Amino acid sequence: MADTDTKTGLDGVIAAAKTQAPGRGLPPVHLWNPAHCGDIDIFIRKDGVWFHEGTPIGREALVRLFSTVLRKDPDGFHLVTPVEKMKIRVEDAPFVATRVDREGAALKFLTNVGDEVEAGPETGIRVEMDADSGEPRPYLHVRRGLEALITRPVFYELVEMAEERQGPEGPELGIESNGAWFPLGPPGLHVL
Repeated sequence: MADTDTKTGLDGVIAAAKTQAPGRGLPPVHLWNPAHCGDIDIFIRKDGVWFHEGTPIGREALVRLFSTVLRKDPDGFHLVTPVEKMKIRVEDAPFVATRVDREGAALKFLTNVGDEVEAGPETGIRVEMDADSGEPRPYLHVRRGLEALITRPVFYELVEMAEERQGPEGPELGIESNGAWFPLGPPGLHVL
């Protein structure tokens, strides 16, 4: 019997995440369809800090491990194993984009959990504008509906690399990566 068949809760999540051999990619959480087992007291704050039972998870390796079995379903975020599905709370996006580099035609991002993501047609950048403050909230699609909030310093780097293009609603400031164009705000905002 597999280790993940005998362990439940947090131990089961750890065992399921560890079953993926190094260099083979992420566990296939999108293929697992276990029954919902309830909630687990894990919370991801908007700055990317993970908490368990109100205490920050201090082991970076454990957070990275949990991030590999994280899935977004229509009813929220879950840690998923082949035999369990436990709902967690996420304040904003589950990850934070902490670095960006321009490498040829690609923008390469690094997240707080070690994901390396190239922006492009499948992994887009989107920017929401806060209705009250008018400030941008930029996000990067990481994988299967999971996003990273782009930190302010990284967003400033994107703005420095940006160019202006004429869009259907007027001039817009944006950036291109792997052939995809990503506006960094509403049309005309940058020309005020």
